[in-house]
Amino acid sequence: MAGFSFDRRIARAGELAQKHASVSQLLRFYQELARFQKSVCEALAKSEDHSVNGLLSHVPGLLAVVRQAGSAVLQQTAQELADLSHEEWLELLSGGWQPERQELSPECAFFVHALLQPQAEYLAGRTISHTESSPPLCPFCNSKPQVGVLRPEGDGAKRSLICSLCSTEWNFRRVVCPSCGEENKDLLPVFIASEFDYVRVEACDTCRTYIKSIDLSKNGHAVPVVDELASVSLNLWAQENKYSKLSPNLFGV
Repeated sequence: MAGFSFDRRIARAGELAQKHASVSQLLRFYQELARFQKSVCEALAKSEDHSVNGLLSHVPGLLAVVRQAGSAVLQQTAQELADLSHEEWLELLSGGWQPERQELSPECAFFVHALLQPQAEYLAGRTISHTESSPPLCPFCNSKPQVGVLRPEGDGAKRSLICSLCSTEWNFRRVVCPSCGEENKDLLPVFIASEFDYVRVEACDTCRTYIKSIDLSKNGHAVPVVDELASVSLNLWAQENKYSKLSPNLFGV
């Protein structure tokens, strides 16, 4: 994730956990998860095996993190997954690269994505990806975007998207729906709440989806994937107005 190291994510989660009591437990859990994912990335950098097979040795570590800091539901799922064989884990992880072909419960999907994300991010970081167009899906792994980013540019702001799997960031046109391509600004409402005045809920009345964008011109300390998680209360506005999130985050929200 360009410019947003694991250390920055971990530190930002701690800052927001102190500021927003309603999501402090979730953010503390994310901190522990980010520390785990950082260790996976570091191990991959030292290993010659960058395949999903190389992730199997990290399964016990993830299960331990969830048992320590996860929700009751995830802890129960961790107990069930602990009994899976290596072959069953390989099947789950391999299918995670092609989510449209694999139907998993939200709880099981959490474990698969928590393991795949650092692998995907490591692999994406070793690949130079450049495109002149503004693709709606990640140019590296073809996954949906998790969150948008606005950065100051001239008298306005430039928009980019961050992948939900490999954290690749790519440029995307400002006034266009990343789900269906709608370009009519009158059909692209934006909601901003005073509590998070730098987080935009960017919706589309054509396909009824939304994505959050983090405006770094208003808050330069924000770390998109973390601030998107901390601002989960903004999801309520979207739900009340019958919008569906383009891509749920790692925690399924």
